Amino acid sequence: MRNHHYTITSRQVHDYALDRLQAALRLRDHGPKCSATVVLNLLFWAAARIASLTAACAALTKAPSDQAVRDALLATLPPFAQLQRRLNRALAGGLPTVLRRRRHYVVIDLTLLPYYGQPHTDVQELYRGPTKAGTRSFHAYGTAYVVFQGCRYTVGLRAVHHADPWDQVVGDLLRQVRQCGVKVRCLLLDRGFYSVNVIRYLQAARCPFVMPVIRRGRKPSDPQGASGTWTFTTWKRSGWARHTLKDNQQKRQATVAIAVCRHRLPERTRSGRRLRGRRCRIWLYALWGLKASSVAWVRDLYRRRFGIESSYRQLHQARIRTSSRSPLLRLLFVGVALVLRNVWVWLHWEVLAKKRRGKRRLDLDQLPLRAMMHWLQAVVEAIFGVNESASSERPWEA
Repeated sequence: MRNHHYTITSRQVHDYALDRLQAALRLRDHGPKCSATVVLNLLFWAAARIASLTAACAALTKAPSDQAVRDALLATLPPFAQLQRRLNRALAGGLPTVLRRRRHYVVIDLTLLPYYGQPHTDVQELYRGPTKAGTRSFHAYGTAYVVFQGCRYTVGLRAVHHADPWDQVVGDLLRQVRQCGVKVRCLLLDRGFYSVNVIRYLQAARCPFVMPVIRRGRKPSDPQGASGTWTFTTWKRSGWARHTLKDNQQKRQATVAIAVCRHRLPERTRSGRRLRGRRCRIWLYALWGLKASSVAWVRDLYRRRFGIESSYRQLHQARIRTSSRSPLLRLLFVGVALVLRNVWVWLHWEVLAKKRRGKRRLDLDQLPLRAMMHWLQAVVEAIFGVNESASSERPWEA
């Protein structure tokens, strides 16, 4: 018997995304022209075009002015902490039920958005880091995501300020993950979280983890010899060790297992080209709460963390651009981009995935994220109309 084939439309995707955001954000109408539906539609158009709200209001014929939309957002958005909770509620919506039945590898990382202006109210609302894109000031956001049968769901979002302790950031994201019903099998962290406070918190929470080790102490080239974690780089073979981190200021310490992975690179590539530089690479990983079969297994496990970089790349493909100093609006624009990305993942899993024995087969090329954003743009333009004329000082005499 021939299988039934169905068709999904851009309007269906638009309505589903609109309902999910409005159900979580619960925006109120701000006058007859700036209703919640109008504001969300303008956000969709700006996200699809990777543009600003000003550009959206200028391009759409029936849209209100950009100042009216900003006033409506600032008047109807909840306070910062409450907005963050509502955005996390929107991220948790639509998660597959089967996702909550097993334990999964969860990744936590930090993304930095360069900022070149002055703080809105307090200097501490910005994150100060190494120079990137010509600035050391950023709006930083910590995210947590889980991989489930090829689908990457973002299940946690938190704004990070410069004075926020790292263990508090990890704790908040971990609680958001567990509130979604996702059981953590192992936490994969970036090297920036390698500290005594984070390790002690995860050990107290009984949460297994893997993270790279920051190399501290004297380097092997020092006349006195290597010390600290640099000592592990002098090993001639891969192996295991135990290491105790010390925090002299707080007089605390934490003990972890160290996996020393020494990997020798081939002399030539598959095409026959000779590789230059060092032939050997050494990776150091700190882990706790895991029964690792080998050092290579730890290295391959940590490679799953790199998928979060893809989520950040897709975040920038749907993030509304703005020059506003308001952290509230910036958090909203980042949250909308992540929610739309989750809608795209849900669409592939629940609607577009093909049935087969064992598990569903995904084909992400069937509807790329940019194609879905173009669908949203087309629906919004059909509702508001497109401004296809511009004022001119001279007549057209072509």
